[in-house]
Amino acid sequence: MAFITDKQTLDDLGILAARGGASVYQLFNGCVTRGGAALLEDMFRHPLSDVTTINRRINIINELAASGQSFPFTVAHFDLAERYLSDTDERTRLSGDNTSVAGRIANMVARDTRLEDIHKGIRATVSLFHECNTLLQQLQLPEEAFFRQELATIHMVMNDPALAPVFKYQASIPNHAFVELDSLLRFRSRQMVNELFRFLYRIDVYIAVAKVAVAQQFCYPVVLPPGGNTWKLQEVYHPLVPNAVANSLETDASGNVLFLTGANMAGKSTFMKSVGIALFLAHVGMPVPAASMEFTVFDGMYTTINLPDNLGMGASHFYAEVLRVKQVAKELAAGKKLFVIFDELFRGTNVKDAYEATIGITKGFARKAGSVFIISTHIIEAAGVLKEQCDTIRYLYLPTHMNGNTPVYTYRLEEGVTADRHGMIIIENEGILELLHNGATGKY
Repeated sequence: MAFITDKQTLDDLGILAARGGASVYQLFNGCVTRGGAALLEDMFRHPLSDVTTINRRINIINELAASGQSFPFTVAHFDLAERYLSDTDERTRLSGDNTSVAGRIANMVARDTRLEDIHKGIRATVSLFHECNTLLQQLQLPEEAFFRQELATIHMVMNDPALAPVFKYQASIPNHAFVELDSLLRFRSRQMVNELFRFLYRIDVYIAVAKVAVAQQFCYPVVLPPGGNTWKLQEVYHPLVPNAVANSLETDASGNVLFLTGANMAGKSTFMKSVGIALFLAHVGMPVPAASMEFTVFDGMYTTINLPDNLGMGASHFYAEVLRVKQVAKELAAGKKLFVIFDELFRGTNVKDAYEATIGITKGFARKAGSVFIISTHIIEAAGVLKEQCDTIRYLYLPTHMNGNTPVYTYRLEEGVTADRHGMIIIENEGILELLHNGATGKY
C-alpha cells in the first residue's frame, strides 16, 4: 500500500526543489549518475508505508555508510552506455558486414559517426561490467547485511554464462568482437544488462545518501512494530536552516494531538517543518536530521503550512482551509492512520469563527487515536476549553523573552500555552505608527 501524501505537503516541507530553491532532495542528491538522481527523486515522490521495505532501505544505507564504500565507476561511461543501450532499433544492429567499415574507422580511411558511437557505447558498457566486478570484490559487508540480498541477485547476473563474452575483453576490444557484443548487450541479454544498470543506480543512491548521513551526522530512524502511533524524536532540527535549534518530543495514543502556541517569529512553522521533514524522510527510508528517532509507520501525511488561495476555484483562503480539513477528514473516516500538521488553523476567517472552528476540529482530531496531529494557533483562548473537554491533547509553546522592548526568541519547546502578546511592541519598534502619524501631519 502506497504512502498517502500530496503536492501541498511536498511544497510545505520543501521536499523537492521549487523554482530553483533549496530542497531536501538537493541536500541528499550527491548521486553521480543521472539514473541515480532520477531514482532518488522517485523515492522522494513515493514514500513507503511497508515496515519491511522501510527497514531494509534504512539498514542498507547504514551498512554502506559503515563500510565507507565509494562509487568506483567512471561517470563518462554511463552517458555513453545509456545512449547506446537506449537505441533498440534492429536496423542499427551490427552485422558481419560492418567489420570492414570498422576497420576503415580504425585506419582513419573513412568515418561513420553512428557506427563509432555504437563502438564507444559497447566499450563503455563493457567497462562498467568490469568496474562492477571490481566493486563486488572490494565490498566488505557482514554476513547478515541486508545489502547481501541485492548482491546475490547481481552476482547471478554477472555470473550468467550468456554474459561471459563481456569479460573476455577489457583494455581493448578487437573489431571482430563488436558484432557479438552488440547483439549480446542490446538485444539477446538486454534484460540482464538493464538489471545491472538498475543495481548501479541503486548503489549510487545508497552511497550518496550514506555520505550525506555521515557528513551531516544524521541518525538512522528505528521502525517500531505496527499497531501503535508512538514516535520519539531527540534533537530534531530543520536540515536547511543554518544553525537550526533542535528540539525533542514524543507522542503516543494517550496524547495524539500537539497544540502549539507562540508569538509570531517564535519558530512554530520551522519547528513543524522540522518534524514533518523527519517523519517524511523516515518513511522514505532515509537518515534523519536528529540525534535519534523511533517511529511507528503511518499510512500517510498531510501538512497545511503555506496554503494558497485557490483563485481558479474562486476559493478564499478560509474556504481553501476548510477544503483541506475536509480532505484529511475523509481519509481519517476511511480508517487511514495519518500524521497531520496544520499551521495557524483557520487564520483566514474572523476571530470568533476561528475560535469555534479550532475547538471543534481539534476535538474531532483528538478522537482519532491512531493518528497524530500538530496544530498551531494564535487563538490561545481555545486551549482553556480544550483542556476541560479533551484529555489526549498535549500543550506546547515556543516562548518569547523581552529584553527591554526587544523580543528574544529561544526556539526551544516548553510545556504549556503561551501568554506572549508582543505584536504591538514589534509594530512600535518598527516605527510604523510614528510614520503614519507624521505622514498625516505632513512631516517626514
